[in-house]
Amino acid sequence: MHIVTVASLEEWQMQNMQTLPSAILFMIGGRKVSDSDVSTKICALVERFQTSPVIVGADGDELAQLLHALECGARGYIPTSVGIKVAAEAVSLARAGGVFVPASSLLAAKEAIAPVASRNCCLDSMFTPREVVVAEALRRGKANKIIAYEMDLCESTVKVHIRNIMKKLNATNRTEVAYKIRELVR
Repeated sequence: MHIVTVASLEEWQMQNMQTLPSAILFMIGGRKVSDSDVSTKICALVERFQTSPVIVGADGDELAQLLHALECGARGYIPTSVGIKVAAEAVSLARAGGVFVPASSLLAAKEAIAPVASRNCCLDSMFTPREVVVAEALRRGKANKIIAYEMDLCESTVKVHIRNIMKKLNATNRTEVAYKIRELVR
């Protein structure tokens, strides 16, 4: 395979290549696919090279970033945590028409989604929908400020939810809340 490295699409065009690339590996490093400039570039590459698969290489393997890359039309997402052999096979898979996603992202998603679905059944009868989300965040050890940010609430509102959860569980502190919630969902 003949490999050409360029810093931009413009640089590639200046090289006046006679054939289209068989694959494009777009390295974003620590940037996020959800950043508008990154997702715009991915979409532009996918549109410009319709017959060549675009694969995103990134430092992280967060599921949200992976999904965003696929939504932009990427045919793979390779985190830097995978070995060179896996990366080469991922490019080969994309060239053959497949789509590569790292197992680490899928396993993290399974862990995040499956338990929450079964937990919610137990917690739904005890708590309001917002209290369920706050209780789950407490179980994971998140700080009030983080919970507030993730739920787009004021920190004082999160404290009110925590106080209500503590009353319902007859708990005296956050640690006891987390322990009791873990016991409830088993």
